[in-house]
Order: sequence, then structure tokens, then C-alpha cells
Amino acid sequence: GCYMLAAALSRRLLERHLFCSRPSPLFRSSCRPRSHCLFQCMAAAAAETTIGNKRKMVQIGTHSGSFHCDEALGCWMLRQLDRFKDAEIVRSRDPEVLKQADIVIDVGAVYDEVALRFDHHQREFDGVFGHGFNTKLSSAGLVYKHFGREIVAKILGIPVDHADLETVYLRVYRNFVEAVDAIDNGIQQYISEDPPRYVNNTGLSARVGALNPAWNEEQSSATLDARFLKAVELTGGEFRDAVQWVGNVWLPARAHVKAALQAMPSVDPSCQIMRLDTVCPWKEHLYDLENEMGLAKPVLFCLFEDTREKKWRIQAVSVSSSSFANRLSMPSAWWGIRDEKLSEVSGIAGCVFCHASGFIGGNDTYEGVLAMARKSLEAQ
Repeated sequence: GCYMLAAALSRRLLERHLFCSRPSPLFRSSCRPRSHCLFQCMAAAAAETTIGNKRKMVQIGTHSGSFHCDEALGCWMLRQLDRFKDAEIVRSRDPEVLKQADIVIDVGAVYDEVALRFDHHQREFDGVFGHGFNTKLSSAGLVYKHFGREIVAKILGIPVDHADLETVYLRVYRNFVEAVDAIDNGIQQYISEDPPRYVNNTGLSARVGALNPAWNEEQSSATLDARFLKAVELTGGEFRDAVQWVGNVWLPARAHVKAALQAMPSVDPSCQIMRLDTVCPWKEHLYDLENEMGLAKPVLFCLFEDTREKKWRIQAVSVSSSSFANRLSMPSAWWGIRDEKLSEVSGIAGCVFCHASGFIGGNDTYEGVLAMARKSLEAQ
């Protein structure tokens, strides 16, 4: 794959040497065919490739005009690779301009990984990420599918053959990139004819969209290009944070959750109550490990210490990581009650609270939350 990529890159550079002798700025926009609007963006020194006696700047091509989350993120991801680091971004819909680019995303109606052309708008395109994911890819997903492992390794500072790279690569797609793909392709998150119960304009794609000039603001190519650079940095910063969270926070928690699941028989004979000795992101690991370990019964409650309050917590396990419904809630008679009143109703000393929906509660001691979990099991 690396040799194929190198050959394609060399071919692109040779074409530009033969057909394009114009000096290149670091960022170029062409909003109309054969009309080239040039301006210098604030970026690091340009990446250049030497052919013969001339030095050519490496170019990433994408479309001009209004921009979206997927190509902004795709450009940022590509610039994390050594061969595209600090590359010139060319925004155009002119085929002759895009022909000179070393790699083109989100425009051109061609998906050809050998030629480094990654568009998803053509009628026949039906590419998906694979690995159990069936969401149609956007340009961001295409870039991530083909270069994501290398990009993730770069961000985390690990080799591409690291044992955990594949796990992080797949989880980052699930946690971050798939939503960009789905939103760009107009795929509903929920299978329902009901209208949404509330409007959410706080997502990344919505915030990128809001960076485009409003109808009553200046619409020049210079303005659009400057706004696009902001979108590139916005999407890239959040992507980098997501990768670092998965690699440095989420992944190390897996061992703690697995140990807690293995120790469940010593917590309660039901093997449905988990004690987590280290507070960490546990839910998604729990669902995966239940399947991997072939647990006979689902885990219903997780017990852990709130180290800041020096109290213990009991939390019901939800049906899925994105659901507010619980596999089993605490008894409804406890909901919304606190302190002595809750201890009186439950018959358990040291109670602190039970949430109004019964999904989480607290007690002064570990023995107290264990008793709350056991009584909840008895009441089902």
C-alpha cells in the first residue's frame, strides 16, 4: 500500500511538473472555472517536492464555495501525514486546477485510492468503513479509512504496528468520524418517523456550517477561504482530542473493567453486581467485555467510590451506551428521596440519595451501596 501511494504521489507531482509551471501560494481558491483567486494563509512553511531542478509544493485539492465538516476534517487529517504536512490547500471546482493536486477530496466525482481521488458524491458510490460499520462514507471517512491508522499513530506517538492501534482506530471511527459521515450524507440517527423532541445545533457539523458566511455577509472567495481555515482547525482540534481520549483515557480503562467483571463472584453470588475499584470510563468496555467473556447473565449495577465526596455510588447499567433506559433501575419507592428518609424507606443505613429516575444513588459506605444493589435485585 505504501509503495502504491508513493507511486501515485510521484505521478501527480510529475503531471504538475509537465503541465503547470506557475508558482503556487500556500492556499489557493478557484470559485469559477479557470478563475484563480489567490491569497496567502497563515500556516507553516509549505511542503515541497523536488522534480529535476524545480521545487513543487504538495497540494490537497477540495471544492470551493460553501464548506462542510467532512472536507475540513479531511484536510486536517491529511496534513498530519508527513507527505502532506503543511501542504497547500487548493479550493476549486475547475477540473484543470484539481488535476494538478496531489490528492483531491470531496470533489471530482471520482473515488480511486491509487490516483488519490476521494469523492463520495457520485451516484454509484456506496463505500462504507467496514468492520461492522455500514454508514456511507463522506470524504472524512474516506480519508480516515485509508490513512486513519497512520494518523492515529502520529497523534498518539506510537508505531503503526503497536498492538493497540487497531482498537483505537476502530473506536475513533465509532466515537467521532462515523457521525461526520452520517450527517454529511443525510442519514438519520434514529429510525423513526416522529419529529425530534428538541433541536440540537451544538454538534461539530452544525458548528462548521455556522462558520460559512451568512446570506447578508460578504461572500467573496477570500472570506470563504479564511472561514474554511477556521473550520479545518476546529475539526482537527476536536478530532485530535477525541483520538487522545480514546488512546490515553478510554483504552487504559479496559483492564480495570475486565478485572472488575472477573471479580464479580466475590462481590455477590448473583454475578450481576460489579465493583469498580478505580473510577474510569466503564460502560462501553462493559458491553464489549460481556460478549467477549461470554457472561451468563447481564451486569445490572456498578458500584464505585466517589473519591471527591468520599462516598460510594451505585449506578444502574443502561440498555446500551447511548440509552437512558436501564436494564434494572432501583425500586421506584426510593426515587427522588434523600438521606434519613431514604434510609427509612429502604431499610439501609447511611443512604445519601436516589436519583429521581432511579439510575444512580449513593451511600456513605461500600456495604451500603452493596445492600442497595441487592435489594434492587430482590425487588425485580
